[in-house]
Amino acid sequence: MAGNSRTLEQVRREIEAERDQLASSVDVLRSEIDDATNIGAKLRSKLPVVTAGALGAGFLLAGGIGATMRLLARRGREGREKARFGRFSFVDRD
Repeated sequence: MAGNSRTLEQVRREIEAERDQLASSVDVLRSEIDDATNIGAKLRSKLPVVTAGALGAGFLLAGGIGATMRLLARRGREGREKARFGRFSFVDRD
């Protein structure tokens, strides 16, 4: 092997240094994975509350309260339908 002037002891020291770096990198990676799974567990525990809030906000933004009240109020005022022709209907409002 031409050009390789390292001794056996130097190669062993370099390999040992790289092992130490690899071990510390694995430790850092494990701690980051633990942090990520802890955050996931915290979010998972709050998921029902977040879901209910999102559904409520969507209902309000979509005008759900107004539409529901309009539907309920209209049903109270309507009479019995006598006949229907397409979109037209005859209603008995006694």
